[in-house]
Amino acid sequence: MLQKLEQHADKVEYYTDLIIGYATEYGLKILGALAIFFVGKWIIQKMVLLMRRAMERSNVDETLISFAGNALNVALMIALIVAAASNLGINTTSFVAVFGAAGLAIGLALKDTLSNVGAAVLIIFFRPFKVGDFIETSGVMGTVKTITLFSTTLTTTDNRSIIIPNGALIAGNIINYTGNTTRRIDMVFDIDYKDDLKLAKTVILEILQAHPKVLKEPEPLVAVGALAQNSVQLLARPWVNVDDYWDTMFEVTEAVKTAFDSNRITVPFPQMVTHVIQEEKK
Repeated sequence: MLQKLEQHADKVEYYTDLIIGYATEYGLKILGALAIFFVGKWIIQKMVLLMRRAMERSNVDETLISFAGNALNVALMIALIVAAASNLGINTTSFVAVFGAAGLAIGLALKDTLSNVGAAVLIIFFRPFKVGDFIETSGVMGTVKTITLFSTTLTTTDNRSIIIPNGALIAGNIINYTGNTTRRIDMVFDIDYKDDLKLAKTVILEILQAHPKVLKEPEPLVAVGALAQNSVQLLARPWVNVDDYWDTMFEVTEAVKTAFDSNRITVPFPQMVTHVIQEEKK
């Protein structure tokens, strides 16, 4: 009985020494890995925050700030995990191989999605438009509401939301109506052939020159555009600030119609004259 107790005590002592040895050897490594991870994570958060603040002070677009912050955070976190694993004695070469294989597999599976991400990078860096611009693309028109890594959302004039994948967006033509500070309004007014042409031009030009939102430079232009089938077409070309485009067009159109009525200048409508020839009965 005494011998069995001694054997049991020896086993307990052996396993106790074994546990203490492993705890001494790997405990410090685990604590070191945890310290590396949590301290590194705190440093990464501070670095990303400092980068975002620096870009905000430089008036960088918010979409670019978000994209750069997320990319930096992911890259540094991967490096941090590899460093923590290396401290545990794990062969990080296998991690690199696994990450490479996983990246290749994900890239092949999500190639269409990643093409949208690549398109977002092009949009962010080359900036053919920005949030708030009114654009026409892919057969639709609207104000740019948001630009994400995968799609761009437009809000139409009747308040509908249109979501366009970035890859499809940059594959076609993009017309940015508000990319410049000024814009020309192209207007056409029809008058009858019997009306006073010079008077009509004077009336339109005086309205444009008196309108507060029409720019003085470049000067507004009024000219005969065409001798149409039923009317003489007068072209009006005023320049305005982009934000005043629609209001000015509506106000000038109404003012011209009112002035035409006051000066007895008619706006003709399509007409067809039919001549009836009657033959005498034999």
